[in-house]
Amino acid sequence: QVQLVESGGGLVQAGGSLKLSCAASGSIFRINTMGWYRQAPGSQRELVAAITSGGTTNYADSVKGRFTISRDNAQNTVYLQMNSLRPADTAVYYCNADIIRMFNGRDNYWGQGTQVTVSS
Repeated sequence: QVQLVESGGGLVQAGGSLKLSCAASGSIFRINTMGWYRQAPGSQRELVAAITSGGTTNYADSVKGRFTISRDNAQNTVYLQMNSLRPADTAVYYCNADIIRMFNGRDNYWGQGTQVTVSS
């Protein structure tokens, strides 16, 4: 079974930084697009950033210039460097990956979620 395990969330003051990590493990042949989503209470889950296997990135307008997504293909890991954090960034952050398994197809997977809280 493929699993995505997140780490790096926490409490930070406005203007500070955090770096999230998400490592995929299991019977993985190839990982296509990986991304980060977030969900605040009472809101829909929204895309924050995504990165293709070739390194092409896409960001939500609200985080452009502040967040950077990257990946280490050898370690099956995606990162989200978050700078200049604002209280509006407070949410549960989920990683996501489109994964081709070694022997039996392709699926989309989610991490367990990690809380990011930005205080003013």
